[in-house]
Amino acid sequence: MPDNIAVSPAEVALVLDGVRNSAARLTATLAPLTNLQAREPSALPGWSRGHVLTHLARSADVYRWLLTLARTGTEPGPRADTATLDRALHAGAGRKGTELVADLRTSLDGLLDEAASMPAERWTVLVTALAGWQHPAWFTLRRCRRELETHHADLNLDYTTANWPADYVTWALDDTLTALAAHHFPVARIKAEDLDRSWTLSATGPTVTGPGHTLLAWLAGRRTDLQLHSDLPLPTPPRWPLPPVPGWN
Repeated sequence: MPDNIAVSPAEVALVLDGVRNSAARLTATLAPLTNLQAREPSALPGWSRGHVLTHLARSADVYRWLLTLARTGTEPGPRADTATLDRALHAGAGRKGTELVADLRTSLDGLLDEAASMPAERWTVLVTALAGWQHPAWFTLRRCRRELETHHADLNLDYTTANWPADYVTWALDDTLTALAAHHFPVARIKAEDLDRSWTLSATGPTVTGPGHTLLAWLAGRRTDLQLHSDLPLPTPPRWPLPPVPGWN
């Protein structure tokens, strides 16, 4: 969750650059995608790579819709609800690899173009996530980058959580652990050894130590590996998205 409403133009530019870089890495990975690879399983149960790519494309459309609303003050057409997005996911997942990649590129380009046209004063306009909680428009970019990095690793195409950029891992851990602490996740302390960072969540529970990307993967419900150490049994993180942090509308 965002910890402040206002951000400087320089801060927004950094976040936007992060989205651009994540999108570029993803599309580079997808350049040689074949039809067979598109139909093969992803790391997500029940989802092929085609499901993941369709989900990413439709998510980018949603984020673009939110940014257009923030920029203009007017809804740019009907908003896709959960049922509509689910139908689009299943209808689009079986397409050819080239069609999936082209669709994702188009959606990401549209999102990035919309972000580039946003006046500085409109980034603080509140928009509403489909789950009902509100956040400033600039946080839409954070949400998008999380989707791109997380699902890039889910594709099982030689991009793993170890490839996540350090700046993304640091921010995502800050954001994730703030939300988990607010929801009383039973962990006392998290230590990211490679980032030289630690977070205190509660007075009781295990201390969990490991590389930042491994900690984030565990908290995001991805696989845990032997680089993660704990002095007590690990609790199971809640499924995302979490409910809003108390105090957020």
